[in-house]
Amino acid sequence: MTKLFQLAFLLCILIANTAVAQDKIQSGPMVGYSTMKEVLLWVQTTEKATVSIEYFEKENPEQRYTTKAIQTTSENGFIAKLIADKVYPGKEYTYTVFVDGNKIERDYPMEFQTQQLWQWRTDPPEIEFAIGSCTYVNEPEMDRPGKPYGSDYEIFEAIYKKQPDFMLWLGDNTYLREPDWNSRTGIIHRYTHTRSLKEMQPLLASTHNYAIWDDHDFGPNNADGSFWMKNTSSEIFKLFWGNPHYDVLDNGGITSSFTWGDIQFFLLDNRYYRTSNRNYTTERQILGKAQIDWLINALTASYASFKFIVIGNQVISTEAEHENYATFPVEQQYLLRRIRESRVEGVLFLDGDRHHTGLSKMKESKYVYPLYDLTCSSLTAGAAPSKEEANVYKLEETLVGEHNFGLLKVTGPRKERVLTITINDKDGKQLWTKDIPASELKY
Repeated sequence: MTKLFQLAFLLCILIANTAVAQDKIQSGPMVGYSTMKEVLLWVQTTEKATVSIEYFEKENPEQRYTTKAIQTTSENGFIAKLIADKVYPGKEYTYTVFVDGNKIERDYPMEFQTQQLWQWRTDPPEIEFAIGSCTYVNEPEMDRPGKPYGSDYEIFEAIYKKQPDFMLWLGDNTYLREPDWNSRTGIIHRYTHTRSLKEMQPLLASTHNYAIWDDHDFGPNNADGSFWMKNTSSEIFKLFWGNPHYDVLDNGGITSSFTWGDIQFFLLDNRYYRTSNRNYTTERQILGKAQIDWLINALTASYASFKFIVIGNQVISTEAEHENYATFPVEQQYLLRRIRESRVEGVLFLDGDRHHTGLSKMKESKYVYPLYDLTCSSLTAGAAPSKEEANVYKLEETLVGEHNFGLLKVTGPRKERVLTITINDKDGKQLWTKDIPASELKY
């Protein structure tokens, strides 16, 4: 009887320790970037703690590895970024989070994958990724009075069920409120509040995540390069997201790029260098010449079958409203002209912001391929149906005015790749789909 009592007592202690550790997880774990040789894993705790992650290849569970332990503190937002660097290309891994030495349990998978080494060996792999923008999570004490602006949080569960390779967040990934944007404490609070959404956790834990920003996760509504806290916003964005790098211009901001298989993404910063929307006393810019020069150079250096230019605002729309590029016509035409002059093939635009979804197609003549611009919005922020009446390039049948997300799949042999775009509602039901062969995006 004594031994049974002792075993029961020890079991109670173990359960209690696990519960305490569980309570110390504020949000995450989240899977960040993936390469062939390392993967980023992200965790936020509720208080100061030591975090490590144990991982193993699914096909070889006996061989286990542990990341370097990292201590979370108030200075780093109680965030740990851990690197799994004992990995092999093209493998799937299971991982476990330990907080202060205690194992964290979840009722959903915690998994990641490494990218495949296909070059010189096989055709590129099939790739599927999710996209979306505008994530508003209600906090009544801080929100404006009236009808809540955020809803349909189950959309993140619908994305998770699709099991994409990764999720590309297209900006407005959280909504800073008036109490938030004037302090580092406020910005961290808002990012933490959104990242802690219960419905989002399974998606974060087993789907790789990449992101850009737009005005609401950068600063106030319509914020620009004059925003007094923009360096702090950059710091917090980099703290909460898991891109492989940031600021390729080495001049502030979050401009970056990454590849997955035979496709490449060029993540642009449409806020840090932006001229005020109402400032007509100077040369007006959204990206600036330095960022456009980098983009053109990077595009011409790329051998990707599809080259996705990812930016917070619509690019080719002719509807000069709100904050799309048509409200900055000189730089808009400069950007498009530089892309055409470069003779780069396979270019498409991905963006958010507008609280509706739609595909635009610009084809100036028979001598150039069409430029597509896919706007995908909104995930949970208030949806705003629009006919885009002034946009001559819109494909009207693609306009969606409800909460939705996109699934983009690239398939086929290396020289016959096809992009399939599917837009889904909050429950994952298909709203429309369209195929774009890589051969269509050639001169």
